[in-house]
Amino acid sequence: MFKLEFVKYKNILDIDYLEIQGDKITCIVGESGSGKTTLLRLLNKLISPDKGEIYFMERTLKEWDTIELRRRITMLPQNPIMFNGNIRDNLLIGLKLSEKPLVKDEKLKEILELVNLNKVLDEPTQNLSGGEKQRLAIGRILLLDCDVYLLDEPTSALDEGTEVKVMNSVVEYIKSKNKTLIVVTHSKRIASSFGEKVVEIFDGKVKV
Repeated sequence: MFKLEFVKYKNILDIDYLEIQGDKITCIVGESGSGKTTLLRLLNKLISPDKGEIYFMERTLKEWDTIELRRRITMLPQNPIMFNGNIRDNLLIGLKLSEKPLVKDEKLKEILELVNLNKVLDEPTQNLSGGEKQRLAIGRILLLDCDVYLLDEPTSALDEGTEVKVMNSVVEYIKSKNKTLIVVTHSKRIASSFGEKVVEIFDGKVKV
């Protein structure tokens, strides 16, 4: 699905070759500052490499229309944005911005249950804790029904028990829909439990 060839970005990443398969759960691990988030941003065309090529579905990212690409590949940053309003508003806004059909409250409640967020849809987002906002943001992107989900430390604000529950539900959901999940995580437990492939980044390079 993705292929990187001789990709360099500033003094952060220097990857000779990396292939990431579709319909798989790939975990990207490495020390803080190793370039993991930069790699995700490159895959979503938020930044462009200084050298080399990145391919998605056998086409270089340069050939992809950026809007079309991001409708197929969605990225969740480590500190996701919350919009004014309530939980319902925040779940639906991704669909509105992507010009996709809105869903009914029953579907929204299913998503909240999936991410282990026991809240009513009318709850103002300003009342949520950091971990609750993180789970809400995960639910928001799952509703987009994209081909690829890029998650940057999606459970960093969760306690250990909730982290495992949420990741288990998310992985089951994505696999049931034959989607691709690429997760940056500091958690070796998450990588070993859920990663069908683990890519380790060390000092900007893929460790082999």
